[in-house]
Amino acid sequence: MQTSPRLRLPRLLVLGTDSRLARGYLAVFGLSVPVLFLFPESSFAMAPVLLTAPLSLFAMVLPFGPGTEGGGAAEALATGFWGGWLLLSALVNAAALGALTRRPGPAPTVRPRSGRLRALLAPAVDNWLARGYCALVAAALGVFLYAVLLSPDPGFAAIWPLVAAAPLSFVAVPVSLPAEYSPVAGLGTLVFSAGVALAGLVNAVLIGRLAHRTRSAGR
Repeated sequence: MQTSPRLRLPRLLVLGTDSRLARGYLAVFGLSVPVLFLFPESSFAMAPVLLTAPLSLFAMVLPFGPGTEGGGAAEALATGFWGGWLLLSALVNAAALGALTRRPGPAPTVRPRSGRLRALLAPAVDNWLARGYCALVAAALGVFLYAVLLSPDPGFAAIWPLVAAAPLSFVAVPVSLPAEYSPVAGLGTLVFSAGVALAGLVNAVLIGRLAHRTRSAGR
């Protein structure tokens, strides 16, 4: 009996292609790829990366990618790796959406509202994959809060929680901007942190549901 929540590529392919939501997402991603080559200097060129966040954004920390110095084979290898990572990120996101829309066989029993909420959020904490992701988001938020509250120069510390909880975390930026001008000190930081935490929770639920579906498929 397979009990490990490790993700296997064939299961990802099944989950990423067996629902309209997942196939629609892959179609939108596919349409965004030509934009990257047709309009490389426009803001729309970031569409494939944003659509495949947060996994695609983790490649930003690598010391190589498109435009790697040296040219020739080194640049081709780096670009190929980046393109493959982008496709894998799209497949994982599509599989997460497929896992979200796939319903279990038996009809669920009627639960009180609090019980339904706990059941909805349970995938974010009941498996190691989702818990590890939650720890990553918490660490990124911790770095941000330390830089803002205790460091004399916070710099670009907000980029880490934004990347960790993308793509929904980007919504926290415009939402928190009005709070920055509030007379309440630190309100903007609080709203931004809450928005990032909520975005990370949504991602963790999706990751947890994906882990459950891939695990149940191997039993």
